[in-house]
Amino acid sequence: MRNLFILTLIAITVACSSDSKKEMQLSGNVKGLKKGTLLLQKIDDSILVSIDSVVVDGNSNFSFSEEINSPEMYYLYLRLKDGSLRDDRIPFFAEPGEITIETSLKNFGKDFSINGSENEKALNDYKKLMKRFSDRDLDLIKEELTAQKEGGDSLINAIKKKKAAALSSKYLATVNFALNNKDKEVAPYLLLSEIYDANVKYLDTVYTSLTPNVKDSKYGKLLESFISERKTMNDSL
Repeated sequence: MRNLFILTLIAITVACSSDSKKEMQLSGNVKGLKKGTLLLQKIDDSILVSIDSVVVDGNSNFSFSEEINSPEMYYLYLRLKDGSLRDDRIPFFAEPGEITIETSLKNFGKDFSINGSENEKALNDYKKLMKRFSDRDLDLIKEELTAQKEGGDSLINAIKKKKAAALSSKYLATVNFALNNKDKEVAPYLLLSEIYDANVKYLDTVYTSLTPNVKDSKYGKLLESFISERKTMNDSL
């Protein structure tokens, strides 16, 4: 009987420890918010759904506790006291552990800081990398508009080749970034959200390199299925 009690106690302790390892403690502050409701959302079966909410009444601090079975993109949404919803959401990469979000009522969804998520940190690094390509795209668009006004077909064709080369460079940069972050769920996420139409061999190369845990994550499994579908479509052509 004593041994049975000890085994039961061990089982409960292990279960509680396992649950705590999956738990995200999200906290933060919305400066200037007096009354309203913060909604925690994520995409479930292609639909954005609210999974929890916190009422703010006089104190602009907030906190959520959510079990995260697999790191993925979540969203923080704000409903004001009159029931109206803000147009912008704060996207962030949710994962187990402590995560903080600091923002303001005035610039909710536009100006915010997120700390505590390793995947979010990697995603920010990727965005900084992509800014160079965005700036290059804008320059090429300006060049193309100028060429169209001047009516130079040869110049327009040359710019189109530059745009194609720039796009190819962007895709390769994304692939390399994912390979360098193969131990993070952000890697398959970027392939699915940013370069889903890339050559399937590049997608397959990244998937093969992913660590076992990331392959078994939500985005890892989605990437595996997506690659399989792409290959089936290619074989049928």
